Amino acid sequence: MKKKITALVMAAAMCLSFAACGSDNGGDTAKDTYTVGICQLVQHQALDAATQGFKDALKEELGDKVEFVEQNAANDIPTCGTICNGFVSDGVDLILANATPALQAATAATQSIPILGTAVTEYGVALDIDNFSGTVGGNVSGTSDLAPLDQQAAMFSELLPDAKTVGILYCSAEANSVYQADVVKAALEDKGITVKVYTFADSNDVATVTATACDECDALYIPTDNTAASCAEAINNVALPKKTPIITGEEGIAKGCGIATLSIDYYELGVTTGKMAAKILTGESDISTMPIEYYQNPVKKYNADICEQLGITVPSDYTAIG
Repeated sequence: MKKKITALVMAAAMCLSFAACGSDNGGDTAKDTYTVGICQLVQHQALDAATQGFKDALKEELGDKVEFVEQNAANDIPTCGTICNGFVSDGVDLILANATPALQAATAATQSIPILGTAVTEYGVALDIDNFSGTVGGNVSGTSDLAPLDQQAAMFSELLPDAKTVGILYCSAEANSVYQADVVKAALEDKGITVKVYTFADSNDVATVTATACDECDALYIPTDNTAASCAEAINNVALPKKTPIITGEEGIAKGCGIATLSIDYYELGVTTGKMAAKILTGESDISTMPIEYYQNPVKKYNADICEQLGITVPSDYTAIG
């Protein structure tokens, strides 16, 4: 009899354990409120817009049932780890990881709490997944800010047909910047353009590296790099006096220091991520089967002020950055 009772207790415990594990990845429909931890790498226009879109969409879906704990790592990658470990200790229901280093920190911190990335360019690169198929699996999904890189490279021929040497400028610590740089480099070289790569370790050497790149190149390309985005004004203070035009990977950097970009709408990217979060939290969707979602309609935009100062004529299919 004692053995039967013991067996029943163990079976019940196992059922409860499996039920708890299932709620971690798929949401908990019985909960009255949800706590969402937001880890944003750094404050700049693109990431701020993605966070706001996420919050607005999730509030629209769940109303007062959701509470946000929002923290910014001030572009310090180890701080992302501290933030995400804190979220795990506090038992949040879902983590939004805004930018690649935040996603990497979140996945290192937990394999059970649902994690949604946003403003992450390439998940296979970010998470070191070979032959990435579009679905991460486990407790991770999200949205990508990848715009067609071949089309970005083609903008040099459209706007700067006389540019023979292009410098690619980015932060060496950002894996997705390396990925974008490699793709654009290959596309430019296919067009017969000489490409030089310039990297900075952090914001401290941005101005110095930018100056070298401007002196040695006819034009520059900056991918969707978070350090560059937060230092766009510093880059512009170097590049504009040297009359070096810059094509960028996203609108926020173009607004600060570029002539043009083929960019996505980061607010709408955040909205998409927020809608994904609502489905996960309420149990409508299983995060392990949710593919990464992409922004479908990137737009050619130009910085009217910098283009005018550099004497660059922009085709009619470009929209001025507001």
